[in-house]
Amino acid sequence: MTSELRPLALVTGASAGIGAAFARAYAARGHDLALVARRGDRLEALAAELTTAHGVEAFAIPADLAVLDAQAPILAAIEARGRHVDVLVNNAGFGIAQSFTGVPWARQRDFLMTLVVNACGLAYGVIPGMVERGGGAIVNVASLAGFAPGAAGHTLYPGAKSLAIKFSQALDAEYRAKGLRVTAVCPGFTLTEFAQVNGTQAMMDEAPRRFFQTADEVVRIAIAANLRGKVVVVPGWHNQLAAALLRYLPESLVGAAIRRGAAKYHLED
Repeated sequence: MTSELRPLALVTGASAGIGAAFARAYAARGHDLALVARRGDRLEALAAELTTAHGVEAFAIPADLAVLDAQAPILAAIEARGRHVDVLVNNAGFGIAQSFTGVPWARQRDFLMTLVVNACGLAYGVIPGMVERGGGAIVNVASLAGFAPGAAGHTLYPGAKSLAIKFSQALDAEYRAKGLRVTAVCPGFTLTEFAQVNGTQAMMDEAPRRFFQTADEVVRIAIAANLRGKVVVVPGWHNQLAAALLRYLPESLVGAAIRRGAAKYHLED
């Protein structure tokens, strides 16, 4: 199969964790890869790995998704190669364990730019071409936290992940009939370096290991769900149970439990 005939998957946050797992999974399915993250060295290494292992074309686009309109140069770099996006995986993100004013506003702004504004911008940029070609796929990496009420610490995280869910549902309502498959995947505890970076490692260390999933498991479930046209998927029975409790228990009860957990791990500091 020539490169021109292979579909192209654009994966953000591809340098590690769930993003790298998505890249490997789509490469194994015969997709070419456009890999986006800030760490260019990691992207280049992954691109070389995927090309060697699967014979696909994989290329790095180092970019900071906290920058306004970061989607524009990313999509321009893909167009300059004569390519278009068949699959978009909006995975890039990070967490802020402190209280809302415990970090500079610039950091909170970067969070919103990365998880919300530029994720929507990338979708906005690729959807017209998908519609014109009669098909395409978008996977938005949300979280179990998207079903939870807010609590001290990680102030914007539940709201951003809730938006990823609602955004996916709205895009499905608008574009399913035009051939697009849109899925929000909502993982719980996942074995990646994300917890060390975002300040939740202590919480994960106390959780039973049987409740953890690997990035590969999350990605396998997400891709299968997207291919079936499922809009919101929660990987793992334990996470599905948690999502049901978060949805249907009184918010005052759920919120009190979350606040106790945040206080225990000093996420509000």
